[in-house]
Amino acid sequence: MKLIIAIVNSEDASAVLSELTRQGFSVTKLATSGGFLRAGNVTMMIGVEEEQVQKALSVIEEFSSQRKQQVPVNSTYIGDSMITVPVEVTVGGATVFVLDVEQFYKL
Repeated sequence: MKLIIAIVNSEDASAVLSELTRQGFSVTKLATSGGFLRAGNVTMMIGVEEEQVQKALSVIEEFSSQRKQQVPVNSTYIGDSMITVPVEVTVGGATVFVLDVEQFYKL
């Protein structure tokens, strides 16, 4: 048995969760945040048999896409005024961990 921990951008989470559920995966969803932009994420925990890992990873990959976004992070003072300069960053996609599970109980 394997445990998939997938950290997905909030904008993609609904589509990923819907498709995983539609395909019969049981998913536990946790609201999380962090990273460079302190943006909202959803962490999904999915327990699967080893032969189902690739199928779950394919769903996560298909329904979570990376994209470019302008984010105001650099600030510069010119005289008495502060100007914020936007920076383009990549957001979205997923960070996924696949772990071995020694024991599993559903109580």
